[in-house]
Amino acid sequence: MSSKGRIARAAGLMSAATLISRILGYAKDMILASYFGASAKSDVFFVAFRIPNLLREIFAEGAMSAAFVPTLTETETKQGREAAGYLVRITFIFLFAVVGFLCALGIVFAPAIVTVMAPGFVADQVKFDDAVLLTRIMFPFLLFISLASLVMGALNTRGVFFIPALAPALLNVVTMLSVIFFSSHFINPIISVAIGVAAGGLVQFLFQVPDFWKQGYRFFRKSAGEGPLTVRAILAHEGLRKIGKLLLPATMGMAISQINILVSTILASLLATGSITYLYYSMRLIQFPIGIFGVAMGMAVLPMLAEHAVKKEFGLLKEDFSFALRLLFFITVPAMVGLIALRFPIVSTLFQHGVYTYEAALATAEALMYYSFGIWAIVGVRTITATFYSLQDTRTPVKIAACGFAANILFSLLLMGPMLHNGLALANSMAAMINFVMLFYFLRKKLGGIGTSRIFTSFAKTGLSALLMGVGGWLLSEGAVWTASGHIAQKAGTLALLILGSLALYLIASWLLRSEEMGYIVARVREKIRKR
Repeated sequence: MSSKGRIARAAGLMSAATLISRILGYAKDMILASYFGASAKSDVFFVAFRIPNLLREIFAEGAMSAAFVPTLTETETKQGREAAGYLVRITFIFLFAVVGFLCALGIVFAPAIVTVMAPGFVADQVKFDDAVLLTRIMFPFLLFISLASLVMGALNTRGVFFIPALAPALLNVVTMLSVIFFSSHFINPIISVAIGVAAGGLVQFLFQVPDFWKQGYRFFRKSAGEGPLTVRAILAHEGLRKIGKLLLPATMGMAISQINILVSTILASLLATGSITYLYYSMRLIQFPIGIFGVAMGMAVLPMLAEHAVKKEFGLLKEDFSFALRLLFFITVPAMVGLIALRFPIVSTLFQHGVYTYEAALATAEALMYYSFGIWAIVGVRTITATFYSLQDTRTPVKIAACGFAANILFSLLLMGPMLHNGLALANSMAAMINFVMLFYFLRKKLGGIGTSRIFTSFAKTGLSALLMGVGGWLLSEGAVWTASGHIAQKAGTLALLILGSLALYLIASWLLRSEEMGYIVARVREKIRKR
């Protein structure tokens, strides 16, 4: 299979698994909205969850993958599977010790962390105490999810993508079950959500272990001829040192990216009650295309690009990068436009029931629109950053992310006054666009030609097709049903028809504009049909 085919197949498998996880994630959000609404309790949970989730994004799923996958790919390519297995084992032991220590610190210093994360809670003792308790309950989630991310990286290097991408779905399932069956047993029912998150992280790790063992990996068992796994031997290992060298700037880069979201949380805590919840649910909705397509493509393309880099096949690396970015935009841009055009029907269907009111749904939909403007840039950043990581360059993305961070703070402070929580969402999108443009410029400078004109031509055709689709979907979405609470089945059926009709319009427009990516997908489908 060609490298393009391998990238498309891996991205497709990860997208399918991530889709399942996201659907379950929205089911979880619907349950949380129904049980807790946009209340002080929900604000407290989302602040408390932001803390371990922030560290997960920075250290576990983000920076760890960026440093671990290229190094493991290089080790296996040059030294073989035994050496790669040994590197996995010592990295697991090192990660367990370091992240376990961080979790212990987080539990001890939870009051100080909450003070920094949500200064608006300090004046309200009940909200502050609740946030501290939930933070302590959920901190072990960081350890479990870090180990799960290590296993995922090891499996991705061996071409196993579906099971690792499906594992996060179990986090959502366990959290939902915890709320449904245990919330009534607590005086403060929001505790059930925190317990579900911590338990879900453990299940997410354990779910991948059987496939990990099938690939010949082990956590502690040594191979013949290996010396004892002492602290000195672990710290002296060349592969672990290389991971550490790449990990520090990658951690800083992911930290800056996630602190952009943290800044929004901190500033939103100074606004009216419900602002944090509006931003959380709208951010969750844009994470649907970002997670299914952006993150999946970045993770799918990283092992392939890393292999090209190790073999110094830079022509193939540039070609695969261009293909991945064009295909990513072809899939993601219509999703972005669809979220903007159908923002209120989507929010109304998912959240406007139980104690989640029309006013809360409207405020969430407004934030969703402003967050959506930056989706194309966020997913593009994922693929460009993966390309830098494949070249074992984790420093350049850090420097550029710092510029994006500064832009986010500036825009947030300027816009939160006149636009309230919507200004924070728009600031995040504007910062993402600046980040993308700078990353694209410096990657082009580093590699030379990366098919810029081809990428821009593709983007223009994709954007025009998506715009036609969005206008059609918006015109057809008018109706009184969306303003009423409940009616979930009716709303869901109508929304499904709107989405399918909009998708058909986009595909027809893409075909008429002779989109290269549309032609590639059609050719792949025809090839599959012929083989059957």
